[in-house]
Amino acid sequence: MKTTVQATWHLFLSLWSRLSRGLAALQPAAALLARYYLAQVFFLSGLTKIRDWEITLALFEDEYQVPWLSPPLAAALGTAGELLLPVLLLFGLGGRFAALGLSVVNVVAVLSLAEIAPAALQQHILWGALLAGLAIYGPGRWSLEQRVWPWLLERTGSRPAGFTS
Repeated sequence: MKTTVQATWHLFLSLWSRLSRGLAALQPAAALLARYYLAQVFFLSGLTKIRDWEITLALFEDEYQVPWLSPPLAAALGTAGELLLPVLLLFGLGGRFAALGLSVVNVVAVLSLAEIAPAALQQHILWGALLAGLAIYGPGRWSLEQRVWPWLLERTGSRPAGFTS
């Protein structure tokens, strides 16, 4: 009986190990898909804002109550963030910076609305979770960061404290 238990345990561990390796192999693709999805969501939102700037300004005057910023400044900063940060995120260049910046845009969007529909809130939560994952784990192996950082470090001969590649 002991050998049957050991054989079953060994089979379970072997299958678990294969599953873990298979899922780990999917990490670069998953990070790329998350970056693409988020970049599309935020970039299209930015394009909508610049398409009709007068309506955007009116929305920031009446609907979006961004604390500590005047409505024109909030509109300009939000739109700039939605147009520039997704490009960085998509290419994985400054990916953590872009994910953190878009997280700020996402949180401010939720907090600035007096009322938000439950479905819209769920979307913002999904975006926040994906952005948190990218900020914590980085943009993944399929990113420009993986090519540019080592090149920059080699050229400058330095290695910043806490930097891991």
